Amino acid sequence: MNNETIVDRKVIIFQLNDEEYAVSVQQVGSIERIQPITRVPQTADFVKGVINLRGVVTPIIDLRIRFGLKETEFTESSRIIIVYLDEMEVGLIVDAANDVIDIPEDTIEPAPEVIGSVDIDYIDGVAKLDNRLLILLNLRKVLTKEEINELKSVEG
Repeated sequence: MNNETIVDRKVIIFQLNDEEYAVSVQQVGSIERIQPITRVPQTADFVKGVINLRGVVTPIIDLRIRFGLKETEFTESSRIIIVYLDEMEVGLIVDAANDVIDIPEDTIEPAPEVIGSVDIDYIDGVAKLDNRLLILLNLRKVLTKEEINELKSVEG
């Protein structure tokens, strides 16, 4: 009797540069089109500002800047992924949000020391799926506690 079950991790795939990233659907509230962002003075350079999303003031982070990538103009495919971090909604600007897929847990490997241009600290692991390499982000590490607290003051 073999009752070993392969668990799948349901993720949303998004793109930055030409790399594909994955974030757990449990942490995602919604995916929005780019909308006007109100700048907030004296915030970190990767904090674009805030948007009013259905009555909730939501801080917006440009993941390109956060990851040290070159800032680019928004396009038709640019999206804001609304994620939950410590009971707070934060919007992440990405180049495109592609699809929702299931990644079998057994295809996830620990992150190699260097992955493209993204700091290893932000990464939970990588998954090879068909001929795609998906970088699994650890949202808890994308923002430090201090940065989250700073965003909470922006939100207020």
